[in-house]
Amino acid sequence: MKTPEFREFLKRFSNAAESGDGEAFAACFTEDGIYHDYVYGDHQGQAEIADMMENQFHRDAGEDYRWEMFDPICEGNIAYAWSLSSFTSTVPEFAGQKVVIDGMSRFELRDGLIADYRESVNGGVAMVQLGVQPERMAKVCAKWARMLIEQPETQEYLARSKGSRKDGQ
Repeated sequence: MKTPEFREFLKRFSNAAESGDGEAFAACFTEDGIYHDYVYGDHQGQAEIADMMENQFHRDAGEDYRWEMFDPICEGNIAYAWSLSSFTSTVPEFAGQKVVIDGMSRFELRDGLIADYRESVNGGVAMVQLGVQPERMAKVCAKWARMLIEQPETQEYLARSKGSRKDGQ
């Protein structure tokens, strides 16, 4: 896939996410695709991804959820895009709190669909807007730090010495 096709693909991806259409969203993924979500965890396969979108994501993000992708780049089977998303929380503890966050998304593509989706989002920004208490924020951020450190890619990175990049650069 090239960048122009990826740009069109992102419209379908974002529209499905914004509407809460789990089936349409999951159809953007391969049958065994994985969506790595920093809040809801990993979801593998179209059925799990559809369920996450409909029964977790939209349950908590409400009707005004927006997710727009900008500056997409696609080279073969790897693509990136910067995004802005916003919602008004429907979680009882934070109901009515408006949140806007930005993120960077990484798409690993196979046969024109997403095989692996990862994003980097500063969840602390969202938690401040929700009004999460500092002690709870510290616990959540510590959990996210552990998750990052435990990832196989991070462990491999940490095991290599400086100057011994995996890609030879």
